[in-house]
Amino acid sequence: MILDATFARGPVPAGDAWLVALLEVEGALARAAARVGLVAGAAAEEVSRACADPARLDLATVHRHAGDAGNPVPPLVRALRDAVGPHAARAVHPGATSQDVVDTAAMLLARRGLQLIDQALAESASTCARLATEHRDDVLIGRTLLQQALPVTVGLKTATWLAGLDGVRSRIAAVSAGLPVQFGGAVGTLAASSGSGVDLRRELAAELGLRSTDVPWSTVRLPIADVAGVLGAAAGVVATIALDVVLLAQTEVAEVTEVAEGRGGSSAMPHKANPVAAISARACARRAPGMVATLFAAMEQEHERGAGTWHVEWPTLTDLLGTVGSAAAWLTECLASLRLDPDRMAATVAAAGDAQLAGALADALTPALGADAAHDAAAAAVREAAAAGRPLADVVLERADVDGAALVADSAPDTGEAGAQTDAALAAHTIAVQGGHP
Repeated sequence: MILDATFARGPVPAGDAWLVALLEVEGALARAAARVGLVAGAAAEEVSRACADPARLDLATVHRHAGDAGNPVPPLVRALRDAVGPHAARAVHPGATSQDVVDTAAMLLARRGLQLIDQALAESASTCARLATEHRDDVLIGRTLLQQALPVTVGLKTATWLAGLDGVRSRIAAVSAGLPVQFGGAVGTLAASSGSGVDLRRELAAELGLRSTDVPWSTVRLPIADVAGVLGAAAGVVATIALDVVLLAQTEVAEVTEVAEGRGGSSAMPHKANPVAAISARACARRAPGMVATLFAAMEQEHERGAGTWHVEWPTLTDLLGTVGSAAAWLTECLASLRLDPDRMAATVAAAGDAQLAGALADALTPALGADAAHDAAAAAVREAAAAGRPLADVVLERADVDGAALVADSAPDTGEAGAQTDAALAAHTIAVQGGHP
């Protein structure tokens, strides 16, 4: 589709990636079977070499007959046996069923996809840390429910982005470390492994760097759910940052700009400078929740193998890895090209002084009226000023129950403990990076 071609960024798992992963599992399975004495070492090595060289296989036939069995493993196994000949054929697919190979390949794909996504998120986190350091105390108007609220700092905003990226990276690391092998044979009993099935599962996991399990997870799809959940979380963090950039880059706001040569123009309006990378990151991330929902809906599976629910996972997981990977890559480009305008931000804060003045008025009235009544009185003063088309400062100066002149004079933006919180987020990020983990 043209949309996919437009938004795709970075390596995306596709048919070839699945084939490589399936062959990697079959090769590892042969070697593991040799280690537990189920097949000859020489035969296992021959199978392993064939798996590493797909050109030896009749892949056209594999593709043509994948639908006949409902998955590509049966024709792939036949192609491998044909490639290695009868002397090594017994080392192909020993003790396994199709689901063992497909599910384990899915874990390999998930691990590789998560690694690529994590790399992109790490780049974005590094950029956020730089922005938070450089703009620690620059003021920016805070916005709640899309309305101007009270001043914040650029440091706090970008540190919040940083904390989100670091948080999702830590979750990716945990999920990646727990990805399990799948091995149970036809119905999970390991009956075809001649009493060596548990050992074979352990050795297969070791070959592939996956976690072994006590029992198969054929219809208890927690590993898929874990991957889906963390990808959905990553998409949500990316989308939030991208949306902030889109809103801050609006012409009427103009507090940030994406600066990238040859990008952001319009076919009809020469003056346009659209934040394309942020828009694209958001577009890709928006696709993720539906795919996550599909994978969670597919968790309900029948007996020892799902009929259709298992099958729907393959393209959905592939697309989810691809779209979240693209979103993360686009965000990296967005943040790397982001230009901030602190003067414009400060001017917006200054123009929104009524918000801070209203808060100061409420604080001044609280000792006499109590917090709730003081809040209501300040809100009434704001409404009075708006109805009369007058500055709030004029209304405050006319009040006899407060020192209006002092309140109006004390106009410096109050950003509370924004700086300390920014420093804490930066320190946590530094410790995580130095420790070699998110």
